[in-house]
Amino acid sequence: MRKTATMLALFLAAVAVGSYATSREAAAATKSITIVATDWAFTPNTIVLHVGEPTVLRLTSKPDANGVNVHGLQSDALGIPLTAIKPGQWTTVTVTPKKPGTYVLPCAIFCGLGHADMKLKVIVEK
Repeated sequence: MRKTATMLALFLAAVAVGSYATSREAAAATKSITIVATDWAFTPNTIVLHVGEPTVLRLTSKPDANGVNVHGLQSDALGIPLTAIKPGQWTTVTVTPKKPGTYVLPCAIFCGLGHADMKLKVIVEK
């Protein structure tokens, strides 16, 4: 009987520790930054992330005068796949930087005459 009680106590402790770790991870991933793409600019144009800290990027764009303007983000160094940013729609990407540094992410989808100047600066700190 003691062996069964001990095994049950160990099992419940393991479950409690696992639940705590999962809750901590979920809480860590709750940091989010909203980024709005407009004609040839990201707002904000600079964001700060931290090594090992998951951050959700909430992305959308505002339509141009013609009602259409799709932009994009991509960074192999930050683990961001090619992500389309569409007018009036929200797209999320979770980023967990591995190395500190400054990363400049140009708009990844051609968006018109000012496309070459459209950049998002990502500063990753320890």
